Amino acid sequence: MEFKNRASFAHKVGYAVRHPHRISSYAQRWARDSWFRMTTGDHVSYYRAVMRSDTARNPEQAVGSASHDRWLALGKMQYDYLLSHGLKPEHRLLEIGCGNLRAGWRFIEYLDTGNYYGIDISPDILFAAQDVLRRHGLQHKIPHLTPVRGLDFSFLPRGHFDVVHAHSVFSHSPLQVIEECLANVGAVLAPGGFFDFTFDRTTGPEHQVLREDFYYRTETLTALARRYGLEAVFMDDWEALPHRQSKLRVSLPHRTV
Repeated sequence: MEFKNRASFAHKVGYAVRHPHRISSYAQRWARDSWFRMTTGDHVSYYRAVMRSDTARNPEQAVGSASHDRWLALGKMQYDYLLSHGLKPEHRLLEIGCGNLRAGWRFIEYLDTGNYYGIDISPDILFAAQDVLRRHGLQHKIPHLTPVRGLDFSFLPRGHFDVVHAHSVFSHSPLQVIEECLANVGAVLAPGGFFDFTFDRTTGPEHQVLREDFYYRTETLTALARRYGLEAVFMDDWEALPHRQSKLRVSLPHRTV
């Protein structure tokens, strides 16, 4: 995997030379995002505005899928991965940043009734999730789809979830949002449960692009997890899959009596 500093001037110039047809769309995105940053008070509010704008155009593209086939493939990849790591129908799963149920509809179909909880900061993408739920005829599985202001999980039951899952969430999050999540996720994990999340990995300087895409070193996130009493493991088997992000798994340490 190649790691570049996408915030550097050299990278931007080189990218523009290689892809001149994308300059106009980048400029439009920069102007839109600059306006959202000026008119919102914090990152969550800012990104909620980004998602409202993106969802209005195309909900599947809003969650990072360039086509419907890619939307299906990325959802299936997440689903297959968790099944290969022991997800069972009786498990209770919390999906952070569930979006329009790219992977969520498969989890809902597989899990026992009521065992899927999806949260997202964007009400607009959750409206699109309802459309996906209806299209797949999964209303009888009674999934929980909830908009949230942040990631303190204070409205959720303690020690409840066997699996917590976040795909392409931390790749759009500044460190303080990630820290809020890691500071609180241990409280909602059931004994033996784990939290998987993907992130955009760099081996060089950590950076961001347009306050939408954030790149972190693995050791930054593992150290942050340890600060809140969580054990972190880099998931090497995820690296072989056709996706540009990396994955960490955090869990509560095993304690012997």
